[in-house]
Amino acid sequence: MRLIVGDIGGTHARLALADTAGERVTLLRERIYPSRDYAGLGPVLQDFLRRFGGDEIHRACIGVAGPVRDNRSQATNLPWLLDGEALAGEAGLAAVTLLNDLEAAAWGLDDLDDSALVTLHGGDPEPRGNQAVIAAGTGLGEAGRVWCADGYRIFASEGSHGDFAPANDLGFSLQQWLAAKYGGHVSWERVVSGPGLVDLHTFLRDAGGRPLPDWLQQAMEENDPAAAIATAAQLEGDPVCVEALELFIRYFGAEAGNHALKLMATGGVYLTGGIAPKISARFAAAGFLDAFWAKGRMRDLLERMPIHLVTDQNLALYGAARCALRA
Repeated sequence: MRLIVGDIGGTHARLALADTAGERVTLLRERIYPSRDYAGLGPVLQDFLRRFGGDEIHRACIGVAGPVRDNRSQATNLPWLLDGEALAGEAGLAAVTLLNDLEAAAWGLDDLDDSALVTLHGGDPEPRGNQAVIAAGTGLGEAGRVWCADGYRIFASEGSHGDFAPANDLGFSLQQWLAAKYGGHVSWERVVSGPGLVDLHTFLRDAGGRPLPDWLQQAMEENDPAAAIATAAQLEGDPVCVEALELFIRYFGAEAGNHALKLMATGGVYLTGGIAPKISARFAAAGFLDAFWAKGRMRDLLERMPIHLVTDQNLALYGAARCALRA
């Protein structure tokens, strides 16, 4: 079977033509669209079909960054309302199935080989144990895998919108600063995401009264601001960027540990998304594992959980195809 698969985020809309011959998923064509250049997914899907479609393409399965109910979703970090039935009509397809993007990523784990994984901690995995998936990008996504009689059952979560939990004076000050900016509620996504990294950097500069260097301001204006901060941090070109990235990584570790505890993820924790592979070299120095394990009496349990970083950016595309194949 050939179908269109997609991974729709706040920054990029990634579409591919997938072949699901037998049990193997192969991506044949792929195109990345800047999400905010389009009013919705319909024009993106239609352009892709004009370029790569054919008479044998009748279905699409698309992961979207936001909660999905009844094949509809309001994207969390995009002004897009997606409706699978309406999209199918616009594109001339028999069906368009929507699922949460982290749910799609969780499906995709079955198609990864070892070369796509960087093991941060080997742990002591439990066969058929629950697995946790967490991804930082334009937003913060979470999903899980629970073993059932016929294999893993995949489910999405919106846990990243739970309350941010500071643990020291700096964290409490950050929470107050973010609450003032966003009108009250501060979620983990406000901290562990691309925009979250930018906010961490601004907060640290404001708190320390340290001005923004001209070269960094130019880089942030000309490119993605979070990417500019992360690059400056890894080159150690600016001390506030280094502090912001290290704080981001520690908070990433803290929330990944929360997610792993809630799912009892003895089968492993998988970090994915656009940010983690680009900053993986900083994880050890910044204390990701220490923050992951710092859960009091549950530390021993968390230390037995393997932690893997996924480097394949097509994970959700493989997963969307895998989900469609199972359906």
